[in-house]
Amino acid sequence: MKFSVLTLFPDFFSSPLSQSIIGRAIEKGLLEVSLHNIRDYAQDKHGTVDDTPYGGGAGMVLRVEPVVSCLDAVKKGCHAESTLTILTTPQGVRLDQRLVEELAGYQALIILCGRYEGIDERTRAFVDMEVSIGDYILTGGEIAALVLIDSVGRLVPGVVGQKDSLKTESFTTGLLEYPQYTRPPEFRGMRVPEVLLSGHHQEIRRWRRRESIKRTLERRPDLLDSAELTEEDIRFIKELTGKG
Repeated sequence: MKFSVLTLFPDFFSSPLSQSIIGRAIEKGLLEVSLHNIRDYAQDKHGTVDDTPYGGGAGMVLRVEPVVSCLDAVKKGCHAESTLTILTTPQGVRLDQRLVEELAGYQALIILCGRYEGIDERTRAFVDMEVSIGDYILTGGEIAALVLIDSVGRLVPGVVGQKDSLKTESFTTGLLEYPQYTRPPEFRGMRVPEVLLSGHHQEIRRWRRRESIKRTLERRPDLLDSAELTEEDIRFIKELTGKG
């Protein structure tokens, strides 16, 4: 899968993209990330990419000409059959696991990083989707772009070593993930649940499912409204809430 990132700060990505799972996936050719400096497409010799907003106001606005020129060049060089262009902005649709899975279905993502006080409104006519990673403001869209690369990239076949682990992660099933333990079996008086040491795989699956539901009910009850629940799950929730 190919990611093309349009940014004013390409060096921002050097270290994160060379680390851990994503770094290894890039080395193996499973993922490709190209960085494009919007400033290279400025219309003047000074490399000007921003200007004061019409109508007055604080801050600077990213100009439309260098951004769209950069977009045109990147799109022209992208030969993937299915490509989606994304603008990172707090005004976009909020990123969740379902959207991540949808984005993973594309062969290429072009990600435009917002900056400054905002981006010229006319730029929006040249993107397919606007995405927000949460209800807060960042200094720029580069961090959001990294979140997209990481969350989407790890779903590409071969990127995560044990693909079965993807099936039980938080949000993938509509629920938060169950508690995880490893050695030692006891630490400072805290013991690993006996069921996990029993070797009884059916009971372990049942325990994990119940713990997942319990944790979701405690921390993100809103997720239960759209989660796929069995009749046994519903009975267990009624037991926990005392509504049986």
